[in-house]
Parts: sequence; structure tokens; C-alpha cells
Amino acid sequence: MAKSKTVFVCSNCGYESTKWLGKCPGCNEWNSFYEEKIAKDTGSVDKKSKSVTPKRLNEVIGKDAVRTHTGIGELDRVLGGGLVKGSLVLVGGEPGIGKSTLILQLCNKIQGEGKVLYVSGEESAEQIKLRADRLGINNDDILFLGETDIELIENNILELNPKLVIIDSIQTMYSDEISSAAGTVSQVREITARIMRVCKSNEITTIIIGHVTKEGNIAGPRVLEHMVDTVLYLEGERYFSYRILRSVKNRFGSTNEVGMFEMQNEGMVEITNPSSVLISEREDNPPGSVIVASMEGTRPLLIELQALTTPTIFGFPRRTANGLDYNRLTILVAVLEKRAGLSLSSQDIYLNVVSGIKINEPAVDLGMTLVCASSFKNISIDKRTVIIGEVGLTGEVRAVNLIDKRLKEAEKLGFKTCIIPESNKKLLKEKYNLDIIGVRNVNEAMKAVGLK
Repeated sequence: MAKSKTVFVCSNCGYESTKWLGKCPGCNEWNSFYEEKIAKDTGSVDKKSKSVTPKRLNEVIGKDAVRTHTGIGELDRVLGGGLVKGSLVLVGGEPGIGKSTLILQLCNKIQGEGKVLYVSGEESAEQIKLRADRLGINNDDILFLGETDIELIENNILELNPKLVIIDSIQTMYSDEISSAAGTVSQVREITARIMRVCKSNEITTIIIGHVTKEGNIAGPRVLEHMVDTVLYLEGERYFSYRILRSVKNRFGSTNEVGMFEMQNEGMVEITNPSSVLISEREDNPPGSVIVASMEGTRPLLIELQALTTPTIFGFPRRTANGLDYNRLTILVAVLEKRAGLSLSSQDIYLNVVSGIKINEPAVDLGMTLVCASSFKNISIDKRTVIIGEVGLTGEVRAVNLIDKRLKEAEKLGFKTCIIPESNKKLLKEKYNLDIIGVRNVNEAMKAVGLK
């Protein structure tokens, strides 16, 4: 005999309550609770009949991860060498960013490896076919299933036993055993668990496509990211062509790797040398422009920063940062005023990262300070100079990690001068075809580039 009880579940974090609450105690979200009926079995279960015996870890025979190369070098790089057999991969990103396009290209690249089951709850077979024709996809092993019922999906997976399963998207799938609507916390959690059980037991590689919230996180409970083996985020501005595929969790590889793509008519085209592309249009040498070396994972990227300072017409000056941390900009502007003596309190300051890339690394601090000073003084910085360094509140320039990789990238692209922290310069062991200048504070850096 089964009884049903009613609970209220937060759609944002999964917090459960016996009554409706206006504000979730778990995540402080307002109006996020919805009612859910859960069947509860009152019958007693004889757990004594079940026998579970622990194993010695040293007696367990480990298996090497069998990987399948995707045929897309940047994707293999992020995955750690390819798709691991039987793994569960979660891919998230904003609508229209290119998730389905990239995964459909992957399905075509592994032609000859086995059957691919593409399950879509959002698009019809005709829509998928139109995209496939536009991308030039011709793989007879791709099978399409337009279904959202997890029971029917499980039956097809067990019957076909494909090499790869694509679920697009997890928020559209539902189970009749749960009374709540598709996309709710309980549905997403249960659907993911069932897909994981089926695919793990049959060693079927599975890629799940997920929606993201307005904050940029994958929609649904956080337990979703804990259940899967790999979590990838596809980032980029919708109105820019460049996309970054970032790994935030990977049980079979590094979480420090990123892959870079460009959205074109023929689909997602991988960029093997991002630095040369990001600075390819920098021909003249105007004030307020500088090149910085940022690390995206283990890959160095040379990126152009641009700044514009103008006298404010309001009593309160504006500070705008596009692609950079706004709070970091305000701190560095205060450092320039206090330590370098620049009167920026009456200036509107606009800072931009060219090509729509987002940078959060402290190693670009020195570039941000110098590019603002360059625009304010209307003095150009040599376009063959790369700026590297973190800036502290006292104006000191602190050391950064992986300095050798940054210098090698600058040398490879033909730059002549690098401004780096003095503490990094003392530890350099290799010789570079660069004029490397070590600086200890912001004032020395400004003198090195001709701003003082």
C-alpha cells in the first residue's frame, strides 16, 4: 500500500519543506517553491536478505580509460584526450551559443566508430536535418529519436546499444513516476540518475546538453554536476563569433584546459592558434591599446585591451569594464591615483577586451593600469610590447605563474619587448629573443613604456 505525501521543493537548489515558503532558506531565492507529490511505500523491506560485502581496494582490478577521439582537436584537448567509454558528459551554455551545433559535428566526426543515438526533446527530425545539411553532415550511423519520455528512451538505448547517446536537453525529459513538471529539480535529478545507470552498466558514452540560468550556471540542482563525470561550459558573447569551451570538472583529465572555436556558416571551426587571431586586426598604434598575456588553462593567450578616458559631465565618474571584472577596475584606478599621481577622479573610464573574450586572471592587472594611463596621457605604448603582472594595493607588481609559457607565446608571435615582474625575471632560466624588462611597481612600469 502506497501513501502519497506532499512536499514543497525549491526549483533553484532542491531544498525541501513541508510547507510553502516565500523565501528559500537554502539559497535565499524568492518564490522558488513548487508543490510535489511523492509516493511513499509503507511496506517493510527485509534488508537482512541483502548481502553487501566490502572489497579490499588493493584487490580491485583497475581498467585503463578507453578513449574515442572526437576528430575535433580543441574538444579532445578539453576532454583530456577524447571521450572515455561509458562516461557521462554534461555540456552547458546560453541559448544560441552553439552547443547543439558542436555536438552534431562531433556525431559526424566519429563516423565508423558505431551507432549514435541523438535524442531531442526540443527540435523535430526535420529541424535537425536542416542543421545537418547546413553543416555538411553525412553519417548513416546517426539515429534520431524525438522523445521526452525517459521510459521510451531507455528502451531504445537498450535495444540499439549505441556507441554514443546525445540527450538534448535534460530539462525537457520527464518520468511518469514523478508528478512534477519536466525541468524541475526532482525530474532533472531522477532523469540523470536513470540515464547514468543505463549507460554506465552498458558502457555507453553519453553527452547531456543542459540549459543555463541567468547567472550562467547549469539549470537544475547542483547535484546534477556532481553525478556526471565531466562538465563543460561553452562561453562567448552571442554577437561575437568566438567561443570558448571550458572544463570545470573532469574525472578523466585536467580541469585547466580550454578550447577555442569560431562560429561560421559551416559550424564551429576550431582555432588552433588563438593569439594570432585575437590580435590580427591590430595594425596601427593608438593611445589606450596594449597587449596582455593571459592563461586560459594551460594555454597562453595574447589579447588586446583597449581603454578610453574622457572628462565626466556628471558629478560621479563612470567606470565600465567589458570582459573584465568591474571591481578590479575600480581598485586599479584607485592605485593609479594614489601611487602614480594620476588625477582620474574626474574621468569616465571605459575598458574593453577585444573580440568579446572574458578574462578573470590577475596577471592582466598591470596591462589594465598601463592602458588606462596611456589613454589618460594620450601616449601610445609600443605595439610590439606585451604587459604581464599582478598589481597590489600598494602599487607593487607581483609575480605570476607560468611566465615561461607566456614569454614563449610572445616570442612566437614576433613581439620584441615584455614587461614582467622583477621577481619573475630573477627566476628565468631560458634565453628568449625578447627584451625582457623587470619592474617592481607601477611607476617603474610606466617609465618602461614611456608614460613617465
